[in-house]
Amino acid sequence: MKFIPGGICAVEKVQAAGSCEDEYGLAVIVSEDSTASAVFTKNKILGAPVLVSKESLKNGKLSAIVINSGNANSYTGKEGLENAYQMRDKVSEHLNIKGEDVAVASTGIIGRKLPMETISQLIDETIPKLDNTPKKSRDAAEAILTTDTRPKELAVESTLSTGEKFRIGGICKGSGMIAPNMATFLCFITTDVQATPEELGDALKEAVSNTFNMVVVDGDMSTNDTVILMTSGSSGKIDHKFQEALEYLCTGLSKLIARDGEGASKLIEVLVKGGRTNDDARKAAKAIVTSPLVKSAIFGEDPNWGRIASALGGSGSEVDEKTMTITLRSPEKEAAMVDKGDIKAFEGSKELEMAEEIMKSDEIKITIDLFLGDAEATAYGCDLTYDYVRINAEYST
Repeated sequence: MKFIPGGICAVEKVQAAGSCEDEYGLAVIVSEDSTASAVFTKNKILGAPVLVSKESLKNGKLSAIVINSGNANSYTGKEGLENAYQMRDKVSEHLNIKGEDVAVASTGIIGRKLPMETISQLIDETIPKLDNTPKKSRDAAEAILTTDTRPKELAVESTLSTGEKFRIGGICKGSGMIAPNMATFLCFITTDVQATPEELGDALKEAVSNTFNMVVVDGDMSTNDTVILMTSGSSGKIDHKFQEALEYLCTGLSKLIARDGEGASKLIEVLVKGGRTNDDARKAAKAIVTSPLVKSAIFGEDPNWGRIASALGGSGSEVDEKTMTITLRSPEKEAAMVDKGDIKAFEGSKELEMAEEIMKSDEIKITIDLFLGDAEATAYGCDLTYDYVRINAEYST
């Protein structure tokens, strides 16, 4: 298994394009007659595009996706729903495909009407640009950004158990409103394995559970979160090798999301091992990466392991302070703050001095071993900076 260039266009027969105008962007992805499945936000308030895409995906088939940035088209009532359908129908007319074979996604400010004149113009500009090249994937990835500071795309090539090669490509966006139960973002994944909608759905749900659902930037959940997986079916039959590659891709994308959290200066990875149950391990990892006190300590380069322990104790997971280990790591160094309940990081200790050096890194890994069982989970996040407040205070102005 290896990462390869090309993003979503690393997969043959997939075409993409993107265009931007002022604060709005638009991308189109085409993979005709594809089997497809999706995972959507668990927010009780759903954006109009989510409602339209759920309808389009009922038969497990898609040929195209249209995505706009700059406006979420959420909490916009009947007019918002009509606008989402209008986006869908305009793309279907351009491509000469059925309207129900087009999914719609939107990201941006909630509660404002979609500027349909601009969106319609962007659709007209984007579709003639469709092609299967790495640049087109990058153009699409850039067109869907909001407060993101960089495009996010990856592609993987691997081999099925039968020996047949297959590819998976993905683009995503997400920087703020990132919370568990789908890291709040949009993600579009293409592949070429043969699979039924049910098989794709099972694979996607498992991958999302282990990766995107373990990303936290600020604890808020969006109304528009969408992950869509489409396959052309031109390669071999789906198997466990596909699952491994899909999770490998989604883990990479999850790290890109966490690293680019609004105002972020440091990537945080939290690994909890030795949990009594998988649920315990997941709750513990999420609690640590979600804690504003932990996140702000990491921004201040303060190895305050007490905040980590406090978040762990309040997570609802089964823990025992007499047995657990807390270790801080950077790519080059590590320091055991607590070793099987024995506190090592006292003032003046070598462990604390090492931890202070570790905190200067832009990648911080926190490893907890609970020594209560065999379950483990990893969560991803970022530090909480002054810029996060500034970005969100100025977001709608």
